[in-house]
Amino acid sequence: MFEKLANIFRIPDLRRRVLFTLGLLFVYRIGGHIPTPGVNADKLAQFFEQNRGSFLGFVDLFSGGQLRRLTIFALGIMPYITASIILQLLTVVYEPLAKLQKEGELGRKKITQWTRYITVILSAVQSFGIAVGLEKTGDFVLNPGWGFRLMTMLTLTTGSAFIMWLGEQITERGIGNGMSLLIFSGIVVGLPRGVVDLVDKARNAAWGALTPVLMAFLFVFMIAVVAFIVYVERSERRIPVQYAKRVVGRKVMGGQSTHLPLRVNAGGVMPVIFASSILTLPQTVFYTWREHRYIGDVIRMLAWGEPLYTLLYALGIIFFAYFYVSIVFNPSEVADNMRKYGGFVPGIRPGRRTADFINEVLTRITLVGALYLIVISFIPEWMITGIHLNHLPWWMGGSIFERLPVWVTSGLGVNFYFGGTSLLIVVGVAMDTVTQIEAQLIMRHYDGFTPRSGRIRGRRAW
Repeated sequence: MFEKLANIFRIPDLRRRVLFTLGLLFVYRIGGHIPTPGVNADKLAQFFEQNRGSFLGFVDLFSGGQLRRLTIFALGIMPYITASIILQLLTVVYEPLAKLQKEGELGRKKITQWTRYITVILSAVQSFGIAVGLEKTGDFVLNPGWGFRLMTMLTLTTGSAFIMWLGEQITERGIGNGMSLLIFSGIVVGLPRGVVDLVDKARNAAWGALTPVLMAFLFVFMIAVVAFIVYVERSERRIPVQYAKRVVGRKVMGGQSTHLPLRVNAGGVMPVIFASSILTLPQTVFYTWREHRYIGDVIRMLAWGEPLYTLLYALGIIFFAYFYVSIVFNPSEVADNMRKYGGFVPGIRPGRRTADFINEVLTRITLVGALYLIVISFIPEWMITGIHLNHLPWWMGGSIFERLPVWVTSGLGVNFYFGGTSLLIVVGVAMDTVTQIEAQLIMRHYDGFTPRSGRIRGRRAW
């Protein structure tokens, strides 16, 4: 294994990419320790500690703990993700934008430029809402007023734009997806705090006499979740493809059998990130008006563990799973390319019938992948706050659920760093990054990390 890791630094181009990625991640972590001027960081950290089981803790997860300290990178990449969602949704309903997306590299650059503009606008709006909310919530601001509001808007918006630039640079000149790696680094940094939290619970017997048993169960459960994530992320549905023989000049081409691999979870962690971004946006924007008669009720119904939040979160994951797959995979285009090169699925007529068959298979496995994401994503919610079925109205049976155990309706209070969402992001991003590094190694005839990979071998001389 150490020899394979050393191969990374033997290839000049791969070495530059890896070191470039690590350097920008280091810059990102440095920015996470520069506070925003005019904020009482200690009181703000105490406030987040008291509300870590709410949506504030979830937003703080994606910022790598920077929101609780209100650093210059406190907004994280959430504005960029939200802007990407807005533009991708508009490509479905707005025809000129859909045509622009089909124009290739030029259209992609134009959409990326618009994404940056929307990111800056959203960052300005969110930073203004944070500034006003800090002034009204408590003694978090040293010198309240328009000076503090403008300074906060300028600082947080600039930080968000800089994070967006870091992610794009990592994607273009480094290894892996830049935005995903930024989220990955933020979660990994918080893992030691989760370990300390569990150790404190074990020492203090937080769960009574069953603490050792629950700790052992939690450890085994976490390993099982990681194994389940790895298994599903590597699972794929292989459609057999046969290529007919063709005569090209004096050579006979084709006549071989292969397969078309379709990943069960083709969208990766993006549906989870998209769905959570949509649900946390209104809570962030309207948090200042949480005491309002109607807005406050909506915010409370969209809190962690609430039935409405659970339902919308599940529906959002299913929607974005199908939506993301429809963007990255086009069955009609795949079927046309197969027909051009003489390929066909046994028993299926080439062309439109093949595209319909691929689309049908993709629809089924995408539903399985979406259900897998829902199960994994709800694990932290159940471990922290439980399922608040007892908050349902009486006509929906809310009083019946009052008889459930407290740990079901109120959770175990386990730190969310050991939850399914964070593990899904960490494992998924790590696997994607390792796969890209492995592809670079194999392309240059080096051994990969997995047993099935290896350098390309030539013919042996006997």
